[in-house]
Amino acid sequence: MESMTKRGHHAQSQLRAAHERLHGGGGCVEEAEARRTATSVRRGDMVGVVAWIAAPIPCCACAGLACVRDRMDWDGPACLPALLGRRIRGSPAKKGPALLRVRAAAEPAPAFQSVTAFAPATVANLGPGFDFLGCAVADASLSLGDTVTATLDPTLPPGTVSIASVTSPSRPHLAGRLSKDPLRNCAGVAAIAALRSLGVGSHAVSIQLTKGLPLGSGLGSSAASAAAAAKAVDALFGSRLGRDDLVLAGLESEKAVSGFHADNIAPAILGGFVLVRSYEPFHLIPLASPAGLRLHFVLVTPEFEAPTSKMRAALPKEVGVQQHVRNSSQAAALVAGVLQGDAGLIGSAMSSDGIVEPARAPLIPGMAAVKAAALQAGALGCTISGAGPTAVAVIEGEEKGEEVGGRMVEAFWSAGKLKATATVAQLDRLGARVIATSAA
Repeated sequence: MESMTKRGHHAQSQLRAAHERLHGGGGCVEEAEARRTATSVRRGDMVGVVAWIAAPIPCCACAGLACVRDRMDWDGPACLPALLGRRIRGSPAKKGPALLRVRAAAEPAPAFQSVTAFAPATVANLGPGFDFLGCAVADASLSLGDTVTATLDPTLPPGTVSIASVTSPSRPHLAGRLSKDPLRNCAGVAAIAALRSLGVGSHAVSIQLTKGLPLGSGLGSSAASAAAAAKAVDALFGSRLGRDDLVLAGLESEKAVSGFHADNIAPAILGGFVLVRSYEPFHLIPLASPAGLRLHFVLVTPEFEAPTSKMRAALPKEVGVQQHVRNSSQAAALVAGVLQGDAGLIGSAMSSDGIVEPARAPLIPGMAAVKAAALQAGALGCTISGAGPTAVAVIEGEEKGEEVGGRMVEAFWSAGKLKATATVAQLDRLGARVIATSAA
């Protein structure tokens, strides 16, 4: 045991030295030297040894690019453990020391030349499930979501990610609003995190992002981009990452945009309903609803942006005990409704949030009238999707979808003077998935 500890400490010192070289000059020469050191550790002292290292969380994007921390105040994955193909256990949102498990891992070979993946829209919170419940929704045409194509690119420095294009056929104006810098784009950050989790250092990846979701809509736009990117990069190298690794890769980009919460990215990757139980340890609980549940969602999005930061600032700083108890019971009822396949219970529980919705609804013109119109038209429940401004109503079957959506659109205009569009979607049980590949 003592010799193993000494070998672990020796490996730690080598890794630290490599990290100093990696961050010292920021260029490709330092990157290559650090990689060689990490490789020697992996092949020498670390063979057959699992080392637990308490170290500050360093972060760098890739060879030839500036440190992520300097460029976007992002506490991303540790670079050297990532070089060894391991991820951080626990929440990367926390600054300071983190417990890293470093283990030898062979770099995977590419399985394809390119992979295209789709990730669906998501409805987070679902009323009383603020920051811990969410579900995936999609339409038959897969237009309600984002698509990412990841391609091996030998013209780029090894281990790097670039964004070749950002397009949005249904919303051309969005293309100019999204950065092509991989460190400032959700798809780029997730792709980098996935590449590192895989331990890929000999290949570079170029990605093409196609946006199907509007920005700032409450439909998990950033999560869809991140989920599709992580899925595409993982599939490019043989689909080696587990579900938690994929979600954590997506969480790196979510943290930069809206904070460290997984109620969008988890269902975007896993599909269906997902409960986020905890972050330390990281524990996701997929909620399997009966196959016969014909749950549909009427999504009504007004021409109005509700930035997540602004909507979070509106939340109450304190909550009374009785209100907490009431909301907790409604969240539990919502989970029970999903597991039992009780659409009515899902709808009534979803409509019963007494903490977050009352604080946010006044910031969305006409929201109260929209909810009332949905219920009067026969919806089982209605609330704000995510941070808004999209209003989501649930119905059983899609027969009432057009009528409910029409009434909600009318209410947005009459009460809030906002134009809005309605989409009827169904529960998406698949989550992020590969839709096309080309041979390596």
